[in-house]
Amino acid sequence: MKIILSGGGTGGHIYPALAIAGELKERLPEAQLLYVGTPAGMESRIVPAAGLAYASIDISGIDRTSMLKASKSIVKFPNSFFQARNIIKDFNPDIIVGTGGYVSFPIVLAGTFMGIKTIIHEQNAYPGLANRNLAKRVDRILLTFPEARQYIESENIKVTGLPVRKQMMHTDRKQACQLLGLDANLFTILAFGGSLGAKTINNAMFDFIDRSRSQSLQIIWITGESAYEQIQEELARRFDVKTIRPRIILFPYLNNMEQAMGAADLAVCRAGASTVSELEVIGLPAILVPFPFAADNHQEKNARALVDKNAAYLVIDEFFDGAELYKKVQELLKQPEKLKIMGQNMLKEAKPDALKVIADEILKLATQ
Repeated sequence: MKIILSGGGTGGHIYPALAIAGELKERLPEAQLLYVGTPAGMESRIVPAAGLAYASIDISGIDRTSMLKASKSIVKFPNSFFQARNIIKDFNPDIIVGTGGYVSFPIVLAGTFMGIKTIIHEQNAYPGLANRNLAKRVDRILLTFPEARQYIESENIKVTGLPVRKQMMHTDRKQACQLLGLDANLFTILAFGGSLGAKTINNAMFDFIDRSRSQSLQIIWITGESAYEQIQEELARRFDVKTIRPRIILFPYLNNMEQAMGAADLAVCRAGASTVSELEVIGLPAILVPFPFAADNHQEKNARALVDKNAAYLVIDEFFDGAELYKKVQELLKQPEKLKIMGQNMLKEAKPDALKVIADEILKLATQ
């Protein structure tokens, strides 16, 4: 069997595609997989390093800041479509799998014109531009959030969830706390903003710590690599660790994120699809601060989907600061039952078998 996968622009499109590729290869070791991306996007580094065959097409996302910049992206499209068509002719796949991002659009679209089976997976509660436009033409649409269904014109839809790392399925609080050197009996907050950190969350943490001086808390703070040294210096300047009660563990980045999530009682973070899916699998309630510049404001829509199910709080980035964080945390500390219910509701949204279901759908469609 031959399978083309495509998704790019952000890790939110790339890593689900890699997870799917890994599952397909595990089931069908003889399968030939080809990943289609851009020449210089994130995927051009990440995918070959993961051992997958790689082909590229020349396309860029639509820059909406000006008509001139947008037109430059649009002008590239006809050429990228013919490049995609040539890749399909040469590889002759049984199926094409798109996980979103502008790079997936020409290859999946070309596949629909050439009679190739096509399937797309949408990560967010509000579908991206590429998937919204492909939805009417592809054979199958897989969704992470059921809320995305209302924006898609198709009957061939299945809610599968989003693949998460297998390590996330097997967290144990006591073991996680032990590995991180934490006290399993203390209320623990995990603050993070993705691999690059989040300036809004980082800024709020200083004031939050100041307001929480007299409380017995543990804080796992993942700053992002670029901000780590500056935050470390600022913490040392502003606080004497001997006189404040909160215990703060600072990381620039954490590869074993399942340990931090497993040890925490509450997360303070962005609302990307991968983050949300991991919170759900762990059953970790959260104060979500959506990244305000995400395409189509999809992070806020992801967050609202959880707020509507009483699994999380939402604070708009513009209004998030240490005072607001302190207020929300105190509210939950005074209502442990509410926090427990939020965690249970988060767990109800989890789809731990997402990767299996997605692979099942791909292989079923490919062999029809």
